[in-house]
Formats: sequence, structure tokens, C-alpha cells
Amino acid sequence: MKFYYGLDIGGTKIELAIFNEKLEKLHSERIATPQTSYKDWLTQIEILVNNADKKFETRGFVGLGLPGFVHKETGIAKISNIKVADGKNILKDLSKRLNREVRGENDANCFALSEAWDSENQQYSTVLGLIIGTGFGGGLVFDGKVHSGSIGMAGEVGHIQLNYHALKLLGGDSAPIYDCGCGNTACLDTYLSGRGFEFLYRDLVGESIDAKTIISRFYQGDQKTVDFVNKFIELMATGIGNLITILDPDMIVFGGGLSNFDYIYETLPKYLPKYLLNIAKVPVIKKAIHGDSGGVRGAAALFLK
Repeated sequence: MKFYYGLDIGGTKIELAIFNEKLEKLHSERIATPQTSYKDWLTQIEILVNNADKKFETRGFVGLGLPGFVHKETGIAKISNIKVADGKNILKDLSKRLNREVRGENDANCFALSEAWDSENQQYSTVLGLIIGTGFGGGLVFDGKVHSGSIGMAGEVGHIQLNYHALKLLGGDSAPIYDCGCGNTACLDTYLSGRGFEFLYRDLVGESIDAKTIISRFYQGDQKTVDFVNKFIELMATGIGNLITILDPDMIVFGGGLSNFDYIYETLPKYLPKYLLNIAKVPVIKKAIHGDSGGVRGAAALFLK
């Protein structure tokens, strides 16, 4: 039997999970992400993998889900929230230490791959995974394989800028314009995310409250909040409509904290046709099946197919 190890590499924790050939989780272990040095970071991952090998008396396939990406031409990792590993050739160095191939992808790509490989979703050949959490990110899967582009940054949908329709919806010349951590302005990451949800409520409604309270008020029937939520979902449609036009996906799957707001799945398909070609088809839109396990599961699936 083959065993697949998925590592979800985060800024504060690293999780290793072991899966069988059906991507059923058999075991998992978490540690704090080493912050002291690159050597310590490599060593702790090596210990996790060696422990898994011993536990299952095997040599598992090792895949990494990263909060960034590895440049395909140079091998250099761009993972700015893990300073000790940023700018390093992590796949080469880990492969040497573990004496086996190590593969790595952006964590949003791993999320999308995990969902695409679920038995319920394997009927869909083109899957767009969108994470609406602290930020807004994406991953692309074509016929069961991640599409990460020529250098590895495909799917960075959060750094597409607002379009004309979005700006008009938000008030035209008076639309709130936010700076993005990437150095640009008006990126979707700062609008179609959980924090964007809160920013826009503050600037359009006039009160600073968290997403949980906004959603609670929505379900209580507070009219100004109901109006805001519908505007926010239409704003989602202006950006996601462009992605549908480019990719024509069979399925869009949402993850991240805001993906648990079920009204999105009822309302987004109603707004999307306004922002699509008249021959276009609104794809299947659904909530992630695997939730927080998507990162490790998708990292393990990098060795499938």
C-alpha cells in the first residue's frame, strides 16, 4: 500500500497528515512552526516525516501546502509570513534531507485539489477553488491536476483589481479604495474577503463590527444590513464573473471562514448572469466538503495522477 503525506505549512503551525490511496486520513500530528532558523525549520519537517515513516513502516510521498509559492524556474520559495524559509530552495533542500522527491504548491491550490479529488466532485473536470477568509485566494485544477502556471503563481485571484462594474456598485468616485499588502490598490483581496466584508460594512453602513455580528444582524432582518449583504454578494459576482469568463469552470468551491455564510450559495448564482456573456453557464457553486483538512489532503494529493 502507498502512503501519502500532506504537510500544511503555516506561519504558526505545521501539520502533517497521512493518507492512504483513497485519500482517507490515517493519522496527523501538529507542531509549532520553527521561527529560529532555516536549519531548525528543515529539521522539524524531517522529524515529522521520519516519525510517520516509522509509524507506518514505509517511505511516504511528501507534499507541501504553502502560504505562497515556489518559483518553477528558480526553485526559490516566496512565503513572506515564514521568514526563515522565505527566499530558500525548500523543495530541493527537503528532498536532499528526506532522500525522496518533495512536491509543493500554494495552499489554495491544495485546497482546490482536495475538493476536486473528492468522490462527489470527480465528475467535474475544471474546478476553481476560492478561499474567502482573512484574504481572497484561488486555486485551479484541470482534470485532477493543479494548474499553477509558468512560474507557479496562477490562481492569485486576490490581486486582480476591481473592475468598472464593481467601482460603480460601490459608489463610483466615492467608492472606498483600499491599499493591498502586495503594493497595489483596489485588489479583490481587500474586498472579497472576511476583512473586506468588515471594511465595506464600516465604510458603506457606517459602523465598525465583525463579520459574525454582520451576519447575525442580517438573519435578524436588519434592513440596512440586508441591503449591504446583497450589495456585497453582487460585488462578489462582478469579480467571480470575470473568472468564469476566463476559465469556464464546471464547479466553484468555496472555503475559508466566510464560506460558512450559506446565503451566498442561494444568492450569488442570481447575480452572476448579469456579469457573464449571454451564452455562459453559471457553474455548480458549493461549500467545501473537507474544510480545515483541505490543505493537508490536497498536499498529499499532489502525487496522485
